[in-house]
Amino acid sequence: MITLIWLYTLAGLMFAAFALLSAVDGHNPKRLGNAAFWGLMALSLLGGDYIGDFGNGLLVLGLAGLAGFGFIGRSNPPTTSDEERETWSGKLGNRLFLPALIIPATALFGTLLYNYTPAGDYGWFEEKRETYVLLGLGVLLALAAIFAWLKPPLLAPLQEGRRLIDAIGWAAVLPQMLAALGVLFAAAGVGTIIGDVTASVIPRGSIFLTVVVFGLGMALFTMIMGNAFAAFPVMAAAIGVPLLIVGYGGDPAVVGAVGMLAGFCGTLMTPMAANFNIVPAALLELKDQYAVIKAQVATALPLLVANIVIIYFAAFR
Repeated sequence: MITLIWLYTLAGLMFAAFALLSAVDGHNPKRLGNAAFWGLMALSLLGGDYIGDFGNGLLVLGLAGLAGFGFIGRSNPPTTSDEERETWSGKLGNRLFLPALIIPATALFGTLLYNYTPAGDYGWFEEKRETYVLLGLGVLLALAAIFAWLKPPLLAPLQEGRRLIDAIGWAAVLPQMLAALGVLFAAAGVGTIIGDVTASVIPRGSIFLTVVVFGLGMALFTMIMGNAFAAFPVMAAAIGVPLLIVGYGGDPAVVGAVGMLAGFCGTLMTPMAANFNIVPAALLELKDQYAVIKAQVATALPLLVANIVIIYFAAFR
């Protein structure tokens, strides 16, 4: 049976390759910092279960220290020249995107076939993890198609991946850290405190006001923490589960799914979501680092209102 451990191992090997290639990159003055950073990421994925909570905590502090003190930076590994890329682009046009489409196609159709045909009876994949496994399989199939079709240099995918991950930098690991922070907040009882305050302020039986507070809370906590996955455990423990679902009998699927969408509205409006909002501005070399956020606010606010309305009418019909 293929489990998530296989995917962790695959990702860990990728980061280990990034670390090794960074260490031998004599053209990057921050090569050792990059090697250490991605090496720690590889250790987390490959050996996180073995080094324990204390070891993982030290690992996270190491990542924060390397990023915070500026030991990591962009790289420019040699793969193909600009002229070669322009030649391929002119020759193949939009067909260059075909290998990338293999990834979502494998995940989508593979999941449907596995769950709605007898193929699922063989138990090839870990239960309820089929899509993740098939997503990883799609990546491998796309790489195989690229090598068979375009015949790039052997290390080109890893070098280009390193180029991209170095450009993103520390923000690449921010979602995982913020999601873990949300779990810590929930375990510390932050959600219970917010729930008690909400229950004391909002009149008993006012479903609409509770929904409004839940939606706004998801957006605001996401803006503070930078990730809706980090905000959800807190707001679910505070309002979503005890008040909307248990107290008022709301549909858990609607409250959970649309509540997450309300949180994503906050993602559109915060620099804390650096990998979504700050990194693109840097990669595009925009003069205003907040230009992406400013462009998204006009979309985020109406969407937040729409999500609140959907929760109210769909979860309590």
